[in-house]
Amino acid sequence: QVQLAESGGGLVQAGGSLRLTCAASGSIFTIRNMGWYRQASGKQRELVALIISGGSTNYADSVKGRFTIARDYAKNTMYLQMNSLKPDDTGVYYCPAVDGNTLRIYWGQGTQVTVSS
Repeated sequence: QVQLAESGGGLVQAGGSLRLTCAASGSIFTIRNMGWYRQASGKQRELVALIISGGSTNYADSVKGRFTIARDYAKNTMYLQMNSLKPDDTGVYYCPAVDGNTLRIYWGQGTQVTVSS
């Protein structure tokens, strides 16, 4: 079992920055890939950024150049640095983790990000 806890969300003005943190606990050694998804009110959950176990990263086109995903293996933590935030970035941000053995996907409770115009 893997437990994930997101934090760092809040209310920020457009153009501002936030750093989200995802702390993993439990059977962390089985985690392979991790990422960030977000879900705006009334919309489907969408991929924001992905980090593969080898360190490769992928970003949604809408956040390229503004967001940076990083993983600290020593601290069992993943981050999402979000700069130049826009109102369209508003939503609940989740950090899923994939178990490399079972391919089960674990989800945290999410953290709310609200960007005002």
